[in-house]
Amino acid sequence: MRRIFGYFLNGLLIIAPFTITVWIVVAIIDWLNDMFDLGYPGLGILIMLVLLTLVGWLGSSFLVKPFIILTERIFHKVPLVGIVYSSIRDLFDAFVGDNQKFNKPVMVKMSEESENFKLGFVTQDVFESLQIEDKVAVYFPHSYNFSGELFLVPLRNITYLDMPSSDVMKFIVSGGVSKL
Repeated sequence: MRRIFGYFLNGLLIIAPFTITVWIVVAIIDWLNDMFDLGYPGLGILIMLVLLTLVGWLGSSFLVKPFIILTERIFHKVPLVGIVYSSIRDLFDAFVGDNQKFNKPVMVKMSEESENFKLGFVTQDVFESLQIEDKVAVYFPHSYNFSGELFLVPLRNITYLDMPSSDVMKFIVSGGVSKL
């Protein structure tokens, strides 16, 4: 009976990640197709890709940038909308584009007395407005979750890691299960 249960768990470990990944990809494709349902499968995705590329091209034009800046200023001034917009904008900026924030992986000694370390990402290293010196902002993502904590850590406890940020993030989010 124990052996059969072991086979069951092994099958679950093989099938579940594959099935969940396929389900998420299919759900996203269906959602994109439903946005532009013109009767042809895949046309919605093609239209979305062309539309996003066109908006990106227009957005990089010097003629359109003032309108984008004006729209962002209006969004920032509207109560609640400003908080939602700026949070989403900062989140996307952190992962995509020229201002990626999670590109400095570090190992942090948690205290002078302890030999415990945490892996994270330096997000800011200057705090002129807070008048704090010799500290950096380190974001520690949680495992198996899309959340984390931000600590201001003494610079002497920081060890910069010479490895790809994506590998460190995958290692943290997997709870240390994936290989570093």
